[in-house]
Amino acid sequence: MSIVRIACLAALAAAAFAAENNTFLLRNATVHPVSGPAMENASVLVVDGRIAEVGAKIAPKGKVKVIEARGLHVYPGMIDSGSPIGLAEIASVRETVDTGEIGDFNPQLRALIAVNPSSEHIPVVRANGITSVLVTPGSTGGGRGGAAGSLIAGQASLMHLDGWTWEEMEIRRGAAMQMTWPAIQMPRGRGGDIEAMLPGLAARRITFAEARRNQQQQVQKIQDFFDAARRYQKAKAAGEAVQPDLRYEAMIPVLEGKLPVMITAVREREIREALDFAARERLKIVLAGVRRPGKALEEIAKRNIPVILGTTFVPPLEEDDPYDDPFTLPARLHQAGVKFAFASFGTQFARNLPYQAAQAVPFGLPYDEALKSVTLNAAQIWGIDAEYGSIEKGKYADLIVTDGDPLEIRTQVKMMFIRGAPVDLESKHTRLYKRYSARP
Repeated sequence: MSIVRIACLAALAAAAFAAENNTFLLRNATVHPVSGPAMENASVLVVDGRIAEVGAKIAPKGKVKVIEARGLHVYPGMIDSGSPIGLAEIASVRETVDTGEIGDFNPQLRALIAVNPSSEHIPVVRANGITSVLVTPGSTGGGRGGAAGSLIAGQASLMHLDGWTWEEMEIRRGAAMQMTWPAIQMPRGRGGDIEAMLPGLAARRITFAEARRNQQQQVQKIQDFFDAARRYQKAKAAGEAVQPDLRYEAMIPVLEGKLPVMITAVREREIREALDFAARERLKIVLAGVRRPGKALEEIAKRNIPVILGTTFVPPLEEDDPYDDPFTLPARLHQAGVKFAFASFGTQFARNLPYQAAQAVPFGLPYDEALKSVTLNAAQIWGIDAEYGSIEKGKYADLIVTDGDPLEIRTQVKMMFIRGAPVDLESKHTRLYKRYSARP
């Protein structure tokens, strides 16, 4: 037998195994489509990684693997709308962190190509029901109002949390341009200014006027960069001979409105400035890390701009804010008609994404909206809702099978499927649990 024929047979066998591996009938479960009401004693038929049928009394067609799920619940896999997972492993070891590029403007960088598929964080996050992530090339400050490094960090990418290579994990290589709107940075501490926090520091106290001037200088940098990118775009469109510039090339989809800009803006002043800038530049934007929108909330709703919220497990941003300000913000966004989703904005606690949404429910957010904020809303914001985010015919089978409500901490994820393929739920945590449970 020739080598070519052997290779062809091996490829056919691999293809047949793959097709069999992501074709199955999940039977007799309570199915939560998210896009509609829950269905008891229902089944989900998956063919070649996509959902073929959802409903009661679905009969398997041909030799289809049947998975009995009686007493269990089926949900769409959750989506984390912002995390450097796969790019940052150990914060104190610089060589394992790939989110600190030099320079204020790095739009040509794509987060996905630097992802480490073997990161120990990925299985831990995956085991809690999260199947995909918007991986961000730079820090976001966690929505706490801190600095976020580069003004334009690069292109955030949508990826699955399973695969041998980043190519296998890819959903969308360029999903959004990550940008931070400069904030007015004043030295602050719980008991006063920075000198009180660090005794003996010979630093002059900065005035508000100086802080505002520093911020405006940063804003002008952004404006100058956009102006230069537009000149490059126009010269190229006119057929002029231009020196190729990867940074400006990466900005062309942004300037054409094809690539959204995820702008981190925490307080009302920054939010309003970011909104005005986006309107002038005719940008498609998503606001991220919003904490104190104030009256700008009305403008966000009026312009139909989506918002990505960070963790709800934080104290109020200012000392005189209500104690429950972080908990009620999702409900206020919902009441204003703003579409929002949650992001972990980190790696260490990325697994807590479902609980961020759950924390808002006792403070006024309807449960269905909390569930959507980590599934369908996220898919709609990032433009992948035709294939992900809910359990509907024709969509990819990104599914989790649980023994209860995935927004509750006691619930266990029993099975997971990404594009119909079963995913191993073992992680470093489960290995350590088994090891020490078996200790003599």
